[in-house]
Amino acid sequence: MSHSSTNWEQTFSELFVRAVEKYQQGHHQAKGLVDAEGSKFLHSIGYTEQEFFDFPEDFAKGGEPTLKTALEIAAVRRGYFLDEQEGVFSSHRIDMGKLPSKDAEIEGIGWLPRLIPKAEAKLRGEMPADLMYGCGGDRKFFRTNQIDPAEFLRQTWKAGTDHAKLVAWVKSTRRQS
Repeated sequence: MSHSSTNWEQTFSELFVRAVEKYQQGHHQAKGLVDAEGSKFLHSIGYTEQEFFDFPEDFAKGGEPTLKTALEIAAVRRGYFLDEQEGVFSSHRIDMGKLPSKDAEIEGIGWLPRLIPKAEAKLRGEMPADLMYGCGGDRKFFRTNQIDPAEFLRQTWKAGTDHAKLVAWVKSTRRQS
C-alpha cells in the first residue's frame, strides 16, 4: 500500500470518538453524525457515512468493535480504495437477499460462506446500508476462530476470487490456534 496521507488515522480516530459521544447523546442515525468536513474525509478513504456509523454505534451499544479494530479495518478498505479502485467508488451494492444463510458452512466452518461476500463487498465499498462488516455475527466468527477482522479483509484482498485459498487460510489459522 503505497499511499500516504497527512495522518488520516488521527482524523479517523477523532471522528470515531466524537461519533461515539454524539451517539451516546442521542444521535442514532448515520446522517449528520459527522460534519461536512468529516464526510469529505470519509469519502477520501473510501467510506460512506453509513459504513462509518456502524462502528461507533456498535461500540456505544456494546463496547465493540473498538477504535483500534475500526481503524485497522478502515486502513484495509482505504488501501484497496486507493490502490485497486484508484479512488473511484463502486456504484454497485450487494444484494443482502443473495448472501448465504447465517447457518451455512464451508468445510465445517460456520458463518464463513456469509462472511466472504461481505468482506469482498467491504473491500469494494459495496455494502448496502443495512449490512455491516464486523457485525455481531462476524465478531463471533472472528472470536471463535481467533482471526483478526482486518487480517481477514487483507487475506480476502490477497485471495481475490479464489475462495478456496481464503478457506485454506482460515483452516490453517484455526489449526495454529
